[in-house]
Amino acid sequence: LRDRDGLAQGDATLELKPLLQFPGPLLWLELDPTGQFLVTNSRESAAQPAKPGEVPSPDSAKATIVVDGQKTDGQSDPLQADLVVRILRRASGQVMLVNRARSTVHLPINADGYLESLRGNGQQWLLNLNYFTGGSRIVGRVDSTCSPALDFVSERVVLVTACTGGGGRKLVALDTGGRRLWENLTSAMEAWPLIVRSPNGSRLAQETLAVTHEFDAHSPLAAGDVKGQLVRVFDAASGKVALETPASPALDAGGNVAISPSGKRVAVLNAGAIQVFDLPAPPQLNDAAGGQTGR
Repeated sequence: LRDRDGLAQGDATLELKPLLQFPGPLLWLELDPTGQFLVTNSRESAAQPAKPGEVPSPDSAKATIVVDGQKTDGQSDPLQADLVVRILRRASGQVMLVNRARSTVHLPINADGYLESLRGNGQQWLLNLNYFTGGSRIVGRVDSTCSPALDFVSERVVLVTACTGGGGRKLVALDTGGRRLWENLTSAMEAWPLIVRSPNGSRLAQETLAVTHEFDAHSPLAAGDVKGQLVRVFDAASGKVALETPASPALDAGGNVAISPSGKRVAVLNAGAIQVFDLPAPPQLNDAAGGQTGR
């Protein structure tokens, strides 16, 4: 549980115990698929040293993260220089990486390291896995007219949300061995896709806002152009759509869908109620490909 400057951890009885304390407000939190590592974004003054008991910013863990083709060094915008990104071991609180950033950063990680997108030739983007033990490796390539969004669906499977030339988007699933598993196109009449995955990685949900027209810098969206929100649930192994249903109210920050640990049930907030859908068992996800230690 994120609570102001700290993190608490609860058990099945909802009893909370303090876990980590930060030097400033905690803005963003996410975990890797195995639950071993935390990615945190917090607002901290560079002039204020950490107090005893707070998570540190050791020089040995400082690094420059490249996300969406841009360095997040925090130097070009002094007003945003107090945002700090960390990767920590959940069990011990050990800081694996720390960096100052311009804005909150979504940093996809697995137990091996963190993934970044690097601009290649033309519309091609390279997916680079940086190992916690040192070194890096290109694990895949994808074409996109925008900076692609990356998510680890499971320990070895990455989901890429890319832009197509026609204004639409596509989902591309590949493993860390570079093998493309499936690809799925979405309409140009849908905006701001967000991804939610089941804890075991067998299913994932994409939330999008349904809009009245295609949009770009010359044709932006107004509040009245949003018709509602759509939830699609995919089998992670095949890309097959297992469920498609509306959600309301439309929340562009997500938070209106959850998938059970087995992937067999989906809960959706819709029309003032929580709807629960029973689904067939998902196909098994081959998560053994692509394993490699750092070089």
